[in-house]
Amino acid sequence: MTLKQIFGKLHLWLGIASGLVVLIVAGTGILLVFEDELDEWANHDFYFVTVPPKAQRVTIDSMMHSAAAFNPSLKITRIYAETQAPERSVVFYAKKNKTQTWHIAVNPYTGKVIEGVNYNKTFYGVVLNLHRTLCMNETGKAITGASCFIFVFMVISGIVLWWPKRWHILKQRTRIAWKSKWKRLNWDLHAVGGFYVHIVLFFIAVTGLTWSYQWMNNAIYLVFDGKPMKKTEAPVNTVKQPIQAGFYESLYQQTNNRLPYKGRVSMLLPEKDNLSITVNKMNREAAVNNIADALYFEKGTGRILKETMFKNSSMGNKVRRMVYPIHTGRLYGWPTQIIALIAAIVAFSLPITGLLIYLGRRKKKKTMVVKKPVHTVVKQEEPVVV
Repeated sequence: MTLKQIFGKLHLWLGIASGLVVLIVAGTGILLVFEDELDEWANHDFYFVTVPPKAQRVTIDSMMHSAAAFNPSLKITRIYAETQAPERSVVFYAKKNKTQTWHIAVNPYTGKVIEGVNYNKTFYGVVLNLHRTLCMNETGKAITGASCFIFVFMVISGIVLWWPKRWHILKQRTRIAWKSKWKRLNWDLHAVGGFYVHIVLFFIAVTGLTWSYQWMNNAIYLVFDGKPMKKTEAPVNTVKQPIQAGFYESLYQQTNNRLPYKGRVSMLLPEKDNLSITVNKMNREAAVNNIADALYFEKGTGRILKETMFKNSSMGNKVRRMVYPIHTGRLYGWPTQIIALIAAIVAFSLPITGLLIYLGRRKKKKTMVVKKPVHTVVKQEEPVVV
């Protein structure tokens, strides 16, 4: 058996084993490429407010008080506020137990709650859960991780099987014969379609491994920094002081003064009281997506204890920061999102067209059974001697 035949067998049986999971993950991936845009369009009143004349924004502390009063059983964990975007609401993330995440939108001019939703039960909450864990928690995470790893091999083996033996048939391998019979068209959609997006699919699948396997994250840092990934933790508070009115507004103002570019400010409230508060600011003016700087404020005093600027980060941190925009197609905005969308559509079709190819070949083998001709021997009667 040749190497190409071995790849063919592995491609077939691994594809059958992971086909259903790939179908679900790719299908949900199609919906997630433009998640923010579609979610904001469908839930416009949640994310956007009417800016009144001579608008005066209330403090973050006042908005936080309203969000906390929405449901006292919830614990606020994060605050998201867009700077230089007066029409945007301020969104508070809150936890209930360890399984439920709530999003609470507050009008920044009235300080009143617009709406609070259990994110796990929203459309995109369910889609994301399917995409990451098949709605099966850690068991589903293990399944999607293994399937993602298999898919990386499927992309590589697919190129090996696509590779033409002779260059004069390269033209046939690079175009889809739309007017041909269904069997040939189906093969072209699988092989040729997969060829055109194989590089995109490879990077989407490889970056997807970082959410399933810690060794993948460590590999990024080992390659670019020469050492394993180190967990980033907020510095410990050196002084204990009660939080006064206007504290969170002060952090918001300090962050924007220190980082004056347009972007989204996110405050991460620590679970432990002895840890400082992490404030990230996403740079909307950067050439690529997901560029952020971090400031660490002492809880109570509001004093900056530490800052982590993206430009001063290690190469490992910079590459790891690019994993999310590469995986989602948001690296350069709309152009790369459209490319990711096309790749996701092709990925969704691959298990279907692949299964049809397999069933077609199996049917062909059955019809090609050669029937051997039956030879009938006629016994001659012996002559009668008189």
